[in-house]
Amino acid sequence: MKKFHILLFFIVCFLSLNFSLQAQDEEKILYYQMEPLDDSLFIQIQTEVFIDPPDPKAEIIVDLRDPNNQTVTIKGNLYPFLAFSPQLRARIITYPFKINMEEGVKFTSVFTRVIEKIKLGKVIEPPSVTQISSTLHYINPFLQLFGGERFGIPIKKDIGISFGIGTKYSGVLETNMVEANFHILGFYGGAFGPVDELIQIKDKNNHNNLFFTAGYQVGYVLPFGNFLEFSYMKVTDKPSKSQKEYFSQWDTLGFHAKIVDKDYVNWEFRYPLRVLGSTRAKFYFGQYLDEWHVGFEGRELSLAGSTFDFRFDAVPHSDVRQPQYVVDILVQKIAESWAFSSFAIGPSVVFSKDNRNHFGVISIFVNLRLKVGTSL
Repeated sequence: MKKFHILLFFIVCFLSLNFSLQAQDEEKILYYQMEPLDDSLFIQIQTEVFIDPPDPKAEIIVDLRDPNNQTVTIKGNLYPFLAFSPQLRARIITYPFKINMEEGVKFTSVFTRVIEKIKLGKVIEPPSVTQISSTLHYINPFLQLFGGERFGIPIKKDIGISFGIGTKYSGVLETNMVEANFHILGFYGGAFGPVDELIQIKDKNNHNNLFFTAGYQVGYVLPFGNFLEFSYMKVTDKPSKSQKEYFSQWDTLGFHAKIVDKDYVNWEFRYPLRVLGSTRAKFYFGQYLDEWHVGFEGRELSLAGSTFDFRFDAVPHSDVRQPQYVVDILVQKIAESWAFSSFAIGPSVVFSKDNRNHFGVISIFVNLRLKVGTSL
C-alpha cells in the first residue's frame, strides 16, 4: 500500500506536466489577457499609469482591434494604449504569453480550455538567484499559519533570522511546535518549543500528531547551491510522565502519536525552481524525525488568471506514526487595494487512517499565508 501511494503521487505529477501541452497561436492576437508571468513588466505597466501599489499578478486585458481606440484594462480600470511609453507599448504588443479573448468556444472547451492556456515554456523555469544560494535561501517573505517554509528576514544579505509555526512539513492542527533560527553563511541555529494551543482546537484523531517539548537545533546547507541541507535537533526538556500521558491520550487501535523525546539527524534534498510563474517553488525528499518526506511546495502559482499557493507533503513511512498526506491550496487575489496580493487563504487537509482505522481526512482547517515582503 505504501508503494502504491508513492507511485500514485509520481503518476499525478507526470500527468500534470503532460497536460500542460498547448497549441501554438498562428494568427496575430489583438484582444488578449496578459498572463501574469513577468512581475517586472506588470509592475512597470501599472507604474506608468500611477497605480500604487502595483500588483505583479494583476489582471491586464489589451484591446488593439480598433486602431483609433486601443485600450488597456488593468483590474477593471480602462486606460488608453497611448498613455504608455513607446518602449512599453512595444513590450505589451510582443508579450508572448497571451490568453486570446476572441477565441472560439467548442463543445470540448469545457474539458480543454484551461489546459490550452498553459504555455509549455513557462510551466517550469529556472529558479531565482536567491533560491539557489546556500547562504540566501532562507530569505522568504511568506509567513504561513501552519507548516510550510520558514518566514525569513534578512538583516544583511547572508545574515538573518527565520521563524516558523509547526514544522516545515506539518499540516494544520498536527503539531504544537514553533521555532526561531539565526542564519549566517549557510549555517543556522535556533530553538524550538511547544505551544499546546495549536493542537487543542481538535478533540479527536490526534493519534497521528507530533508533540514537542523544548530544545535547540543547528543546520547547514552545503555551499554548492541550495540543494542539500543537514540538521541536528537536541531535546533539552525531556517530556515528563504527565506530559507523555497527555500526548498519548488519543492513541487508539495501535496508532500512536510521535513524542519528540530524543535527538535526531535530519536531511533534505531539494530542487528549487519556478512552476507556472511562481515566486518560489521546490520539489524535495528527505528524512525528518526518522520519517520520510517527499513533496512539492509552490508560492504564487498562476493558472488561467488565478494566483494560488500549493503544497503537497507525503510521509510514506514513519518509525511511529501512520503514513499521511498533507495538501494546502491557498488562493490569492481575493481582497482589494493593498491587500490584493498581501495574503492567501484556503483549506488545508491531512489524510491518514482515522481512529476507526479507515483512510480519510483526520485534520481539516483554514490555513493563511501573509506576504510580508516583496517578491524575490
